[in-house]
Amino acid sequence: MANHRSALKRIRQRLKETDRNRNRISRIKTFIKKFTTSLGSSGAWAAFSDAQSEIQKGVSNGVLHRNAARRKVARLNKMLKSAEAK
Repeated sequence: MANHRSALKRIRQRLKETDRNRNRISRIKTFIKKFTTSLGSSGAWAAFSDAQSEIQKGVSNGVLHRNAARRKVARLNKMLKSAEAK
């Protein structure tokens, strides 16, 4: 256990930050799941737009690496295009 006040403060801050990041990641996953369930319907483009926006917010918050976000968006876009072709 930490002995200094500054170390105790860092522990408190890290716990808050961890909770915040967990919530952000969970929110991203929720938007992706909403998109995948709406693939066959008319709201797929809106769900794609929302998911893409949420992924980009994850990048700006530092939760996702920008290349990982680009990869996720590209895969979602590929799923959308293939669902439209059917």
